[in-house]
Amino acid sequence: MPKPSLNEIQKLAKDKHIENKKYFDKLKKKAPKNLDYIMQELHDTEFKKTDCLSCANCCKTTGPLFTFADIERIAKHLRLKPQQFIDNYLRIDEDKDYVLQSVPCTFLDKDNTCFIYDVRPKACREFPHTDRKKFQQISDLTLQNVAICPAAFNIVEEMKKKLLL
Repeated sequence: MPKPSLNEIQKLAKDKHIENKKYFDKLKKKAPKNLDYIMQELHDTEFKKTDCLSCANCCKTTGPLFTFADIERIAKHLRLKPQQFIDNYLRIDEDKDYVLQSVPCTFLDKDNTCFIYDVRPKACREFPHTDRKKFQQISDLTLQNVAICPAAFNIVEEMKKKLLL
């Protein structure tokens, strides 16, 4: 079966939102003991066949949260003082978190590579968070990410097949 396009993924994610929400609600109530192991396996399998550089939708449509450690590391890399980095690139959102002033990401190049890849924020390194420990605790985030990331969409679809709740 051919892989769905990004536009198809967004529509499918919207169509499956209620189904996925119910699934994750059940998962929160009674997560299998081996859930983290299963998710790691699904994540690894999907990312062996996924080329993020062909998509980069996460970088084009959403901005990561920046921790103080991220800010210090990236500022140093760019030879800026942390406050200069904040002033030039970040804003504080409604949750009082540092986020990019705008999307697409300032550090995304035309070929979908990242100018600061080696020092990128923790949120970028961990995206789409499908291999996170205690996966059932981030179901709201995962519901958002399936509409952004084709790999996250595929992982959740495989998860529903593998873990019948």
